[in-house]
Amino acid sequence: MAGHSKWHNIRIRKSKQDAMRSKLFTKLAREIIVAARLGGGNPDANPRLRLAIEKAREHHMPAENIKRAIQRGTGELEGVNYEEVTYEGYGPGGVAIMVECLTDNRNRTVAELRHLFSKHGGNLGESGSVAWQFKRQGVIVVPTSAIDEESLLEIALEAGAEDVQTEEEFYRVITAVEDFHRVREALQERGVPITEAQLEMSPTTTVRVEGETAEKLMRLLEALEEHDDVQNTYANFDIPDEALAGRS
Repeated sequence: MAGHSKWHNIRIRKSKQDAMRSKLFTKLAREIIVAARLGGGNPDANPRLRLAIEKAREHHMPAENIKRAIQRGTGELEGVNYEEVTYEGYGPGGVAIMVECLTDNRNRTVAELRHLFSKHGGNLGESGSVAWQFKRQGVIVVPTSAIDEESLLEIALEAGAEDVQTEEEFYRVITAVEDFHRVREALQERGVPITEAQLEMSPTTTVRVEGETAEKLMRLLEALEEHDDVQNTYANFDIPDEALAGRS
């Protein structure tokens, strides 16, 4: 899973660098809107909304923007009705890719994603074609400069985490979906700084890609993440460090 995790870390750094971009705020707002529409506008009673708000705050989204997004979700303000759709496909080298979207036009989104897959040497598949190669779990990212591995491991496992992985400047605390919020709160209570925390689809197996194939895959993943309707992308690749060089 090394390549997948390194790409995740690069995405974290990029999102921090681009935190004031309107495109990032748009994606954060969409998640708040959908979370509020599905579970109500009270974050104390809506874990998904609470997580969406916390993520928006981490990226310095203005409080007024967050409030308006909640109101659009609950119907207090008029707004676009977004639909959750997950698309599946294969990238160069047979790498499995899952793309989570929030869209107001499913037909437009699927046509544009099909074009991106085709343009970069992949193909969009049917529902269920790659999902079996992923597992939903909680991932909490902590900077290695903030705490030593042994101390983090003790706190995380005591709170119910499944594992702690160390990768360059980040730890990845892995949890079951049902334990995610408890572990996150335990880390916060102990003063452990959290760079990012979310529920994501992690690959259960990986595909090794190198050279030109790896470059094509990176271009596809970057193009997908730049798409306005795409919230998250997940892929089961493992590639050499040099293929990721220059993307941080």
